[in-house]
Amino acid sequence: MKKAKPDKPVSVPKAYIEGAGEVSERNIVETLEENYLPYAMSVIVSRALPEIDGFKPSHRKLLYTMYKMGLLTGARTKSANIVGQTMRLNPHGDAAIYETMVRLARGNEALLHAYVDSKGNFGKAYSRDMAYAASRYTEAKLEPLCAEIFGEIDRDTVDFVPNYDSTMTEPVLLPVKFPSVLVNSNIGIAVSMASNICPFNLAEICETTIALMKDPEHDVVSTLNAPDFPGGGLIIRDEEELRKIYGTGRGSVRVRAKYRYDKDENCVEITEIPPTTTVEAIIDKIVEQVKAGKIREINDTRDETDLSGLKLTLDLKRGADPDELMRKLFRLTPLQDTFSCNFNLLIAGNPRVMGVAEILGEWVAFRKECVKRRIYFEMGRKKEKLHLLNGLRKILLDIDKAIKLIRETDEESEVVPNLMIGFGIDETQADYVAEIRLRHINREYILKRTAEIEELKKAIAEAEEILSSERKIKAIIVDDLREISKKYAKPRRSGLIYPDEQEADAAAEIAEAVPEYAVNIFLTKEGYFKKITPLSLRMGGEQKLKEGDAIAVKYEGNNRDELIFFTDKGAAYKSRVSDFDDVKASVMGDYVPSKLNFDDDEKPAAMVVTADYGETVISFFKNGKCAKVPLSSFETKTKRKKLANSLNTDSPLVAMFKITEDKEFLLRSAAGKVMIFSSALVLPKAARDTQGVQVMRLTKTTLESAEIYEDGAVKDKDRYATKTVPAAGAAGNFQMRLD
Repeated sequence: MKKAKPDKPVSVPKAYIEGAGEVSERNIVETLEENYLPYAMSVIVSRALPEIDGFKPSHRKLLYTMYKMGLLTGARTKSANIVGQTMRLNPHGDAAIYETMVRLARGNEALLHAYVDSKGNFGKAYSRDMAYAASRYTEAKLEPLCAEIFGEIDRDTVDFVPNYDSTMTEPVLLPVKFPSVLVNSNIGIAVSMASNICPFNLAEICETTIALMKDPEHDVVSTLNAPDFPGGGLIIRDEEELRKIYGTGRGSVRVRAKYRYDKDENCVEITEIPPTTTVEAIIDKIVEQVKAGKIREINDTRDETDLSGLKLTLDLKRGADPDELMRKLFRLTPLQDTFSCNFNLLIAGNPRVMGVAEILGEWVAFRKECVKRRIYFEMGRKKEKLHLLNGLRKILLDIDKAIKLIRETDEESEVVPNLMIGFGIDETQADYVAEIRLRHINREYILKRTAEIEELKKAIAEAEEILSSERKIKAIIVDDLREISKKYAKPRRSGLIYPDEQEADAAAEIAEAVPEYAVNIFLTKEGYFKKITPLSLRMGGEQKLKEGDAIAVKYEGNNRDELIFFTDKGAAYKSRVSDFDDVKASVMGDYVPSKLNFDDDEKPAAMVVTADYGETVISFFKNGKCAKVPLSSFETKTKRKKLANSLNTDSPLVAMFKITEDKEFLLRSAAGKVMIFSSALVLPKAARDTQGVQVMRLTKTTLESAEIYEDGAVKDKDRYATKTVPAAGAAGNFQMRLD
């Protein structure tokens, strides 16, 4: 029997794809414009940045859906129903919609004035781990405040556009009656830009808006005290920084937690925290600091948050000072944090960073347009009604004629034309008369209706007068603001601390947090900084330096000392010794320009170490001048890091010294001249960048070096010493001690 031959494999022709495997060159700019730019614009314009009504598209779609569901006055409904209905406008998935709704809810406590009246677990903004319940368990409706958002939306106050599938329309903006854009916080991250708007007290915002409408030059700081965060806390009110925020839309606000001490239980109870952190993050940081040995006063930390609100309890060890502990915690943990402001809004589709006055100006312009459109819409309705009633009044002249005319008309379609001819009215009026019920065709009914004519005429005249008067439109906006402020305003939640109050404890705060021990400080010519303990220095070997580098300054000090680095651009950068890590001699050290964020091409020219700013700085320049400035001129109440105009730049710096009393200095010019003089001959100047006075007279040469004179440094001292300045010095042929 023959074996069956296996079937031959069928050859399938390979499909030919045109251009497959080919590599073509393409301009990357064109690719980005075609592919990435549309996405970036979509994120900026349609997702991340709020508009002048204070809402992002996702917020607006959700709230408008709830309004159309009748949730402004009706009972609460399941959140799942709201989420499902919102997907008709916002097709980005139920999870994203519900998360948006959670943040707008009263229960989440993320907003100063919530828009959603919630029932159930909506989580907490101050907790990282307290998750909100699923949408099928929670219920919601609109807060009463939303009446001031949607009260005029059906009166043609804003434009409407089709939704994504053109089955319904949605508003482009919401006609808010108050500046909600600054009342509630709004945070968004777009492509290449972001928005971070802090909330303000409703009463203060309304008052400020009214004041700016009356006087565009109004000082915003006088009525707008500071931001007001829903979680409370204490704001350190720095007026200079507030003016910067109000003027430019950028800046930062420092917020610290609020606490109380329970003497009976020997514990600290923290009840309000900054808006930028969470309870869990604070606990984690405290535990970390305790393990590191930086905090020793705490026995236990507990989160006792319940239905009554946030409470973080710190059990203290016996004898611990609660105020000292809190000062330390403010410095080492997020119990004091910074809210960075970036008032970036979409105005007419374009992102703009604006100050408070400019934002309120844009909102007033938007609100004026809403009021005009509302009045124009209402006036149009009144004119339509007046037109109909004028036709009805003509019927009043002969009701019997109207009835006879209708009765004798053979065809229904001829009724309206016959009324038009018989009474001299237009089609709209005739149609209105023809639709009147038989029971209403009586003189009493018609007289009552036509009595409205005079009232309508008066109302139309008033509306036209308002539309032609900018002052009256402003008066309407002002009245609305005052009414809203009276109805919905709440007392400030965030307290205020003034810088003078908190700076009084600054020295103690630093002293507690920074350990005290002796250190050796080194700065190289190339700008490398080393902090080495005496023990490490004794045990270490040779100093590791970059090739060609050398030690320029060495100093024995304390870890709590402060540092001032003077640069070749005339600036001074302040820091602390404790800001630098302890290193060994075998390490190159920290590069100061990078550590302190120097400007481009800026290098350290000198360094001064101080504990109390009680010394004097004396500087020598190549042009032979000497400047003497009290170190207290560089002391600041705030923790500013950079001080501009701190060193004169007319001539390069040769040397700088810190002295506690007047000393003799030995100077040498490039021409070989030498002089010795006392610093008492130079008067101190308060100006940090003073050019000083001429101490060495130079002709076609420069000052080469300067050092503090020590006995025996030169022979025949009297030959070089001078009692007056400037002096030319005397020729010298000896080696100076430059160590």
